Amino acid sequence: MTEPLQQLFVSYTGRQPEDEQELSSSGSNRRYFRLRGGNLSLIGVIGTRREENRAFCTLSRHFFEKGIRVPRVLAESADGMAYLQEDLGDDVLYNLVSHGRESGDYSSFERSLLCKAMERLPKIQYRGAEGLDYSVCFPEPAFNARMVLFDLNYFKYCFLKATGLEFDEVKLQEDFERLKDDLLLDTGNTFMYRDFQARNVMMKDGEPYFIDFQGGRRGPIYYDVASFVWQARSRYPENLKKELIASYLRALRAYDPDVDEARFQERLRLFVLFRTLQVLGAYGFRGYFEKKPHFIASVPFAMDNIRRLLKTPFQDYPYLTEILGKLTTMPQFYVAAEDRRLEVSIYSFAYKKGIPIDNSGNGGGYVFDCRGINNPGKYEYYRQFNGMDPEVVKFLEDDGEVFKYLDQVYSLVDPHVKRFIERKFTHLQVCFGCTGGQHRSVYCAEHLAAHLESKFDIRITVTHRELDIEKRL
Repeated sequence: MTEPLQQLFVSYTGRQPEDEQELSSSGSNRRYFRLRGGNLSLIGVIGTRREENRAFCTLSRHFFEKGIRVPRVLAESADGMAYLQEDLGDDVLYNLVSHGRESGDYSSFERSLLCKAMERLPKIQYRGAEGLDYSVCFPEPAFNARMVLFDLNYFKYCFLKATGLEFDEVKLQEDFERLKDDLLLDTGNTFMYRDFQARNVMMKDGEPYFIDFQGGRRGPIYYDVASFVWQARSRYPENLKKELIASYLRALRAYDPDVDEARFQERLRLFVLFRTLQVLGAYGFRGYFEKKPHFIASVPFAMDNIRRLLKTPFQDYPYLTEILGKLTTMPQFYVAAEDRRLEVSIYSFAYKKGIPIDNSGNGGGYVFDCRGINNPGKYEYYRQFNGMDPEVVKFLEDDGEVFKYLDQVYSLVDPHVKRFIERKFTHLQVCFGCTGGQHRSVYCAEHLAAHLESKFDIRITVTHRELDIEKRL
């Protein structure tokens, strides 16, 4: 048995442990053990940094006194390198929502667990900050300029340079400086968990308990929301992300009744960018330098978050946006080898040129005829536009006919997608045809893609055949 933990168990319980089992520690350098004696089970931890252990133990006691659900620290070794804590069981939130993560379709039960975790987050951020001595935090007491630049350079040196992509380091650093200043506009007197994610939430008796907060410090609330909702491998669909943020905001109003939701969303987007860059740096270090393939396999999932962010470019950081855009087009960062999510291929086409062929070889799928919808193409003015242009969008939406049409499409495609996910099928094709393949079919293809992207975590390709446009969402 591990001698320091055995001694702690004896001193705390008055009896010898009968069994010791080492537990998985994920990416941590700390070692975790379950020690049992009689009907008592405790978790023993051996850390590698005395200061980090001290931070966790001190924060845990402080949070427990504030009524926050965390594992109680029961005993510490004299040298500060080992401690015993309460055993919360084995129900890690990340594992409890594995079906949704693997299929892309989170059940109502999984959603409720995730929302409950988000609802509890403001308590540790605000109540946990009351009377907290931040000097105990490790390695920094606060979210500050040094920390921001550490993380941005972590991305640059451990990930970006390792990809082999050439870039202008001076231009990139100029954008980093601007991003740093913007991130530090409002740090707040709140506790920043820093690594708030489903892996660091335990469920016990139906309630979430927070673990692994030893890297926390004083800092902005947005960072934790970004860490949880945009955790790369969780692959939350867009509508679930909105649900999680809404759950957080409802709980937040108990501590900040006057929260400006529009500003919150604006600030959050900035922290999603920053957190994703930091995560890519971590993946690069663990993957490229420590040679751990699991982390390289995680990169495409983080890159998916970047692609979605760049749909609205960051105009204040033009060179960073340009570099990230180039990264997202690199083939090795597009689809992870183990990514077996359903792929839905959506086409717009002109009937006179034939229905698109299903290149997957699976056959089947849907072909929807849009020619019954009022046609903007019969008017000379609209012939210069396509179904993505606002002029055509307004024409089609003015009489509401296209909404009714698409509602019927959704009612057919949604259950089909869900069933394909359950059966682990890999491909579904949906085609929209009209007279010229320029207006109505393009509009419908775009809207179905946006609808599915918001509802399911699946791979989507959109091809406007007659416009010679193909894109992945």
